[in-house]
Amino acid sequence: MAWAAQPFLPQGEEAPALPELAPMARRRANTLGRTALQVAYWAQGEQSGVPVVLASRHGDLERSLALLADLAAQEPMSPTGFGLSVHNAIGAMYSIARGDRSNYLAVAAGADTVALGVVEAVGLLADGAPEVLLLCYDTPLPGHYSVFRDEPAATYAWAWRMARAEAGAPRLRLCPGVAASVPPAPALLPYGLDVLRFALSGDTQFARPLADSGWEWQRHV
Repeated sequence: MAWAAQPFLPQGEEAPALPELAPMARRRANTLGRTALQVAYWAQGEQSGVPVVLASRHGDLERSLALLADLAAQEPMSPTGFGLSVHNAIGAMYSIARGDRSNYLAVAAGADTVALGVVEAVGLLADGAPEVLLLCYDTPLPGHYSVFRDEPAATYAWAWRMARAEAGAPRLRLCPGVAASVPPAPALLPYGLDVLRFALSGDTQFARPLADSGWEWQRHV
């Protein structure tokens, strides 16, 4: 709540302890994986049987870039490295570690990733799920990919337990907006963290035009 009142871009890439995960599995998770898994455990606890939507714009590109470097050098590629580089790898680790065979979905939709992760979660609620865990995470683009960065970069993760709107309870609403007609002004936070800031702030409305799309977030009480 204090961060939402005076937001700042997180610095550093210190990996959380993640004591919930067995040591052998924990060693396979890098900083991004451990960061995402830690907030998932904090949010969900011992609860199981809930669909999980994993929303990450870039995923684990550090592993992918390392695999491409091996390929370019005509070196053998690690099957384990490949298995951990795919976009749903963090969800798979979480599912296996918990023995949970619920519906797990990975969403990557460019700058719209967080918004479309919410749309996917709402679709699951409309399809009958009583609750959905939305896990949003990202990390700065590594190496040569950094030239494609178009927003502030940070390693972060957050999770929401989402349910259907109930009478008398606070509700969030997401609507398609208008894309920016000119390049958006520089932002302090990546879009994923800006959405979290809005949710924590108590503001009634938030809109940040993106290059090719736009979304309007509203809070109803």
